[in-house]
Amino acid sequence: MDKFERLKKYYRGKRVFVTGHTGFKGSWLCVLLKELGAEVYGYALKPEGESLFDIPGVSDGVVSTFGDIRDMENLKHAYDAAGASAVLHLAAQPIVRTGYELPRDTYEINVMGTVNLLECVRLSGRQTSVLNVTTDKVYYNPELADHAFKEEEMLDGFDPYSNSKSCSELVTHSYYNSFFKNDGRVKLSTARAGNVIGGGDFAKDRIVPDCYRAFAAGKEVLLRNPSSTRPFQHVLEPLFAYLWIVMAQDMNAALQGWYNVGPDETDAITAGKIAELFAAEWGEGAAIRDVSEPGAPHEASYLKLDNSKLKKTFDISPVWNIEEAVRKTAGWYKLYHEGGDAAELMKDQIDAFFG
Repeated sequence: MDKFERLKKYYRGKRVFVTGHTGFKGSWLCVLLKELGAEVYGYALKPEGESLFDIPGVSDGVVSTFGDIRDMENLKHAYDAAGASAVLHLAAQPIVRTGYELPRDTYEINVMGTVNLLECVRLSGRQTSVLNVTTDKVYYNPELADHAFKEEEMLDGFDPYSNSKSCSELVTHSYYNSFFKNDGRVKLSTARAGNVIGGGDFAKDRIVPDCYRAFAAGKEVLLRNPSSTRPFQHVLEPLFAYLWIVMAQDMNAALQGWYNVGPDETDAITAGKIAELFAAEWGEGAAIRDVSEPGAPHEASYLKLDNSKLKKTFDISPVWNIEEAVRKTAGWYKLYHEGGDAAELMKDQIDAFFG
């Protein structure tokens, strides 16, 4: 039985609760879960502005509750009503620069949001498999050349966003040790994902959405940090890993833990290279300009993940290299820009990924 069929067997008819389901990754996760035959229940803020979730066909069949992850009463009501046996926590303030602008909100959302979700799990009394999605930026990062972080290394993100996600990891570890380790009812892990690209990301201050907006408007894209190295991967790579971890730990509690979810080291490349690849796929009119900002808020210039634990534990490896990931991403944006059926293309790309 191939991996997609194994996922289908596990998720078909299963109630799955997803926080942050209206975001970029959350929207892709909803579509993927529906393709697997799951019943999807989501809790998130209503999307604002241009949104993948609002594209016709993306949210079909999803039971949505709109609310703030900091609103414990509303969250618990939605969680209890869902009756889910699988939970994926994606709700977050996910932007480094926004963390500098709104540090208090960032900590409240990313730390207390995790506490609230895990309280819902603790109080429910249900058998549940839970995954908290954090980030590759949770590690203390001295930015050593060619160093790829392993899971046992120190957690201490530099900026408010990164540090709040380090705290979210620690909250998860505490809940596991304090409440779930010995009762056998709740299975709990974290996934530290690298930078994600894919069709439908419209967030500000991210390289691919910035490229799309500029090229679609016939303008050049302005690169703030073109030399920053990141573990870029197509959005389907981490989503597949998330769903696999939830399934695997449910079947074998010994597999609970924390896992890096990123590409192989050869695919950790600079933001400038991503922009060049995207421009080549976009074609005529795509132009790039370096506007590196002296004195800009600190963002790590070098970041790689060691994904060997994930590969060894679950026998799963990256499917698309970075060139293919950019090709699929640019293809989605071009079709969307031309008014094509973007939701159907998402399903086609899911089929291609697992084919």
